Amino acid sequence: MSGLIGRKVGMTSVFNQDGKQMACTVVEVGPNVVTQVKTVETDGYNAIQLAYGDAKEKNTPAALKGIFKKANTTAKRKIVEFKGFEVPLTLGDVLMADLFEVGEYVDVVGTSKGKGFQGVVKRHGFAGVGMATHGQHDRQRAPGSIGASSDPSKVFKGMRMAGRMGGVRVKKTNLQILKVLKEQNLLVIKGSIPGAKGSFILLEK
Repeated sequence: MSGLIGRKVGMTSVFNQDGKQMACTVVEVGPNVVTQVKTVETDGYNAIQLAYGDAKEKNTPAALKGIFKKANTTAKRKIVEFKGFEVPLTLGDVLMADLFEVGEYVDVVGTSKGKGFQGVVKRHGFAGVGMATHGQHDRQRAPGSIGASSDPSKVFKGMRMAGRMGGVRVKKTNLQILKVLKEQNLLVIKGSIPGAKGSFILLEK
């Protein structure tokens, strides 16, 4: 599955042919540099390693400096491997936004926004107890019962309770590309994608 590393720029809206306004996300996807070409003979599997986003040389480990030097490129922040590239690539090749076409559907992988410690209503969509009458006091957003009594005398694993929310890997599938701005290396993708502004994302074809 081929793809590129990108960065979420932000959201905007466009109008389709029927005059309907559609929410969309702008993603910067280039340039991606091929830093390694892995084969079955040398690595045991076929894959293309891509790097994106400039980084400071002093903050780059020595092992990665050697990889970037072989690819004849500067230090990069994000490195990802993609399997199943349809086009043949060599070390040092640069991939841009023109890898994608208008109307094409892609899968987007990102890290969702961290929301901290949240209760069951926000985290799992619980309705709460409901009415504040009949002796209910501060129970509108409470989780309610979490298990039985003497049997089984425990709370089962996986019980939906309050806790840390967000900050996890999320994949959204079948998002349509509305525009490809080759000069700016930007893609306009229909709908929202996970992550905050400026965060790294993966686009898979």
